[in-house]
Amino acid sequence: MRVTRLTSVTALVIAIAASTAPYAAAATVSDQDTGFVRSAHQGNLAEMAAGQDAQKHATSACVKEVGRVLVRDHGKLDADVKALAAKLHIALPAAPTAEQKAELASVRAKAGTSAYDTAWLKSQDAAHTKTLARIDSELKTGHNAEVKAAARAARPVVVMHLDMVRGGVCHAAKDAGAVRAGSGGLLAAEGSDTLAAAGVASLAGGGLLAVLGAAWLIRGRRRTNQDR
Repeated sequence: MRVTRLTSVTALVIAIAASTAPYAAAATVSDQDTGFVRSAHQGNLAEMAAGQDAQKHATSACVKEVGRVLVRDHGKLDADVKALAAKLHIALPAAPTAEQKAELASVRAKAGTSAYDTAWLKSQDAAHTKTLARIDSELKTGHNAEVKAAARAARPVVVMHLDMVRGGVCHAAKDAGAVRAGSGGLLAAEGSDTLAAAGVASLAGGGLLAVLGAAWLIRGRRRTNQDR
């Protein structure tokens, strides 16, 4: 009889753990998180378009090189963003914002002249400054561990890009070469460590609830037996 009761309790513990773990592991995705993922994707699209445009229309080798770096790095970052958005069921915009398109069009109007290079550098200075502010806002007020990990992985890349165009002056030599961002949707190592820690914490929370529930049931059964 006692074995049967223990078996029942064990089964209940497993059931509770199984039903609780998914909810514990699924961290909250706030409006802040969702907005960041969408804006990050649009920012990546805008930076890749700007980089491609610079490679075609810039007059200096330095600006052309910075454009190449933007295409390379934001392509890798966007692979992470798209994979994360798919996982969290966040619908992504299909194109940059109207403002981002208008900004590139304004710069492109100066194509083939030195004025293009100057306008492009200033535009990228402003764009990466805004992106860095959005990243810092997500790290400070975001809720989802995976989204914050992606922001954390992107931050040094954006800082490097900003150093390459800061003040409207071209510094292609600032390219660090190695980008700590995923390829094909893999987060940076630092981000993966953060996610793993979050997963362990979530599972621990689910297991704790299961254990508490089992303990409560066992105590109740013991009291019932004593009453008999």
